[in-house]
Amino acid sequence: MSTNKAIAKSTLIISFATGLSRILGFIRDVLVANFFGTGIAAEAFVVAFRIPNLMRDLVGEGAANAAFVPVFSECLIKKERKEFWQITEKMLVITIVVLSFFSVLGTIFAPQIVRLIAPGFSSNPEKFALAARLTRIIFPYNILLVGILAHQMGVLYTFKSFLTPALGPCMLNIGMIASLFFATRFMSEPIIGLAFGVLLGGLMQVAIQIPPLYRLGYKLSLRDLKLDFKEPAVRKIGKLLTPRIFGSAVYQLNIFVDTVCASLSNIVGLGGVAAIYYANRLIQLPMALFGIALSSAMLPTMSQQVAQGDTAALKRTLNFSLKAIYLVILPASVGLMVLAHPIITALFQRGKFDVYSANITSQALIYYSIGVWAFSCTRILVTCFYSLQDTITPIRSAAISLGINVVLDLTLMFPFKVAGLALASSISGTFNFFNLLHFLNKRIGKLIYKESYAVFLKITLAAFIMAVACHFIWRYSHQHINSLFALGLTIICSAIIYGTTCLMLRIREVHGLLRWIFRIK
Repeated sequence: MSTNKAIAKSTLIISFATGLSRILGFIRDVLVANFFGTGIAAEAFVVAFRIPNLMRDLVGEGAANAAFVPVFSECLIKKERKEFWQITEKMLVITIVVLSFFSVLGTIFAPQIVRLIAPGFSSNPEKFALAARLTRIIFPYNILLVGILAHQMGVLYTFKSFLTPALGPCMLNIGMIASLFFATRFMSEPIIGLAFGVLLGGLMQVAIQIPPLYRLGYKLSLRDLKLDFKEPAVRKIGKLLTPRIFGSAVYQLNIFVDTVCASLSNIVGLGGVAAIYYANRLIQLPMALFGIALSSAMLPTMSQQVAQGDTAALKRTLNFSLKAIYLVILPASVGLMVLAHPIITALFQRGKFDVYSANITSQALIYYSIGVWAFSCTRILVTCFYSLQDTITPIRSAAISLGINVVLDLTLMFPFKVAGLALASSISGTFNFFNLLHFLNKRIGKLIYKESYAVFLKITLAAFIMAVACHFIWRYSHQHINSLFALGLTIICSAIIYGTTCLMLRIREVHGLLRWIFRIK
């Protein structure tokens, strides 16, 4: 199989699995909103689910895979197969021991952690106690199970086995959805059942990775397991993790600051934590489907061009990537902005998710949507920096962006409440994009070609025309037909109008993007 075909196939698998996971996650969020709204239980769960996520991002998933895959790949090439498996077993033991220690600490000090990340909860003893209780249940998943999962994925990716790892997040959502249905029928405190559903989903994630591992020859021998920090490969993994951990910490601190401010209900109003969670989940859908898929597919190409010293080709690839992502993401972000309230109302407003919940969540969604294009384009720029083997510049830029976000959070939450927190994230995210673009221009020369500016302007014009049409189509249609049907009709018509406008404006990237996506040689 050629390299291009292999990359295209892997990208398709990851994109499909990511989309499926996001859809299941969306169904999960709709159910949680239905049963808990933006009340005490919902806010307590969001905080409990978010607290260990900080540590999960530091030691699991992306951070661990960034170290596991390159080191495991090197060992697979340079060492005998038996020695390779021994090294992976040593790393697994260290992962389990270290992360078990952090899991125990997190369980013991759950109240202190809740008080740190959600100080506003202290004024409500019931909410505070529930958040601490949920944290104790969820912490082992977010630390220990995800660490084990990251190790498994690292091994599978080394052998270019992508399907099962990509389906892992689906298992988490399935476990949570199943537990939610069970808990709401048979438990006096359904939110506790949802927390145990996180553990169930984590165990399912780990379990489905085991069969493909054993087919590859992974035979875990309990007699030979030992704690070995002196193994060169283990030490190399630790060294590679350091810069990635710091970068992940900056991102998580952004979320940490937003959650702290949202918990101050006397300033931003009740339900702020849950509102920014639901709104953030919605903007993650287009970003995951397009931004993550495109950046993942670009990395190998960019890395090859850097290795060959072909800066001109690198700039062409980056130009195309930015135009492609802007072409797809801008109408999505504009659509979310214009239709924020009808989307939230149609999808979430039922059960305990009342009119008030819909209003504050739609306000957060509007202001988050302003920055969606910047969040997605930033991922492309960061991918380019990684291909240049520069992990420091993105971290520095993210740290400055964090400082801006903190200042804006503390400033905007007073006049704009929850919406101010979302607006702060959008502004700081936009700054991060332009800052990275500036440094990349200095690194490889002028990045965006003169003719590219015309393309960006045409795309912006097409998105503006779509937004105006979207507003009037919704305004007319929902007065005459069911709101859900009116929403679907508005989205379909808006997409057609946007596509037609792009063709009328002769935006060639529409055809180029389609050819690139479906190119399999």
